[in-house]
Formats: sequence, structure tokens, C-alpha cells
Amino acid sequence: MTRHLLDETPEERAVLALFADLVRAQGGGPVADVGCGTGRITAHLRQLGVDAFGIDLSPGMIQVARLDHPGVRFDLGSMTDLELADASMTGLVAWYSLIHVPDDEISSVFAHFQRLVRPGGPLLLSFHVGDESQLKTQGYGGHPMKVYVHRRQHGQLIARLNDAGSLSSLTACRGRSR
Repeated sequence: MTRHLLDETPEERAVLALFADLVRAQGGGPVADVGCGTGRITAHLRQLGVDAFGIDLSPGMIQVARLDHPGVRFDLGSMTDLELADASMTGLVAWYSLIHVPDDEISSVFAHFQRLVRPGGPLLLSFHVGDESQLKTQGYGGHPMKVYVHRRQHGQLIARLNDAGSLSSLTACRGRSR
């Protein structure tokens, strides 16, 4: 149900195109789409010429991503324990995936991001803006689920990035009220 969302959001396509330009300005190289879900952002970045691959915690999401985007790399993994070499990524994307990370783990996640991204490399974050967390019990198509969604303010995430030492790598921080 999310396959065609980028067709409806020119502002998101523009942000992703800017990110791709920033990756190219860094000389290119691998980009991790952390919390990639079904791989739609990973695939879009590849269409923009970025050497992107996806990582997600859900085996079901990885399965869908691999079916929808054959030939694109998708790995099972958690953003709280990324098994990638230090400074091995030219850039990193977390596209609406931080919404599933509890507040007490977000600093650790940002420390992983800072460790992975080469100095000066772009970091693109998108998230839902707000002040509350809520349990979501119904997914797309009415399917039952049990997932917490954490909304945050820009200032909160910028402070956490600063604490983790990631702000020097921050190129874009995008939040959306929903």
C-alpha cells in the first residue's frame, strides 16, 4: 500500500534528490537505508544513482523488499546493533524508521549512525513530529499489529544528535506532522 507514495509527494522526492546530490558530492559510495521496510526508498535512491542498500529488523519486510526490488541488496538487521564497519558509509538514511525506536534507545542509535558515516557524509532523517508515543494496533489494510510509534520535535532529535556527536554529519533533518 506504500509502493506509490513517492508519486504523491514531490517534496519527498526533492529531499531524496538533494541527498543523492550530497552523496555524489562526497565522491559516492555505499549508503545504508536503515529501517528500509519494503525497500521503496532504497530502490528510489538507486534510481537516482546512489549505491544504496537496505537494512530492516523484520524478515517479512526484507522478503517483500527483495521480491519488489530484485537485484537490490537487503539485509536483516537492527539499527540498535548495526554490524557494519566504522566509517564505511558515505551516507545514511532513516526514512520514518526512527518512529519505532524508544526514547531511551535513540542516543545509542545515533551513536551507531555517527560511527558508520564517513566524516562530512550526509545523514537524512525523516520522522513524525509530535510529543507523544502511541501503540498502533491496526496497520495498512486493517491488518492487526502491535507497534509503538514515537513522535518527536526537531529540537529533541537535534539535541540527541549533538549528544552522539552526529551533528557534524547531519545534512538534512526532516520532520512531518501527521
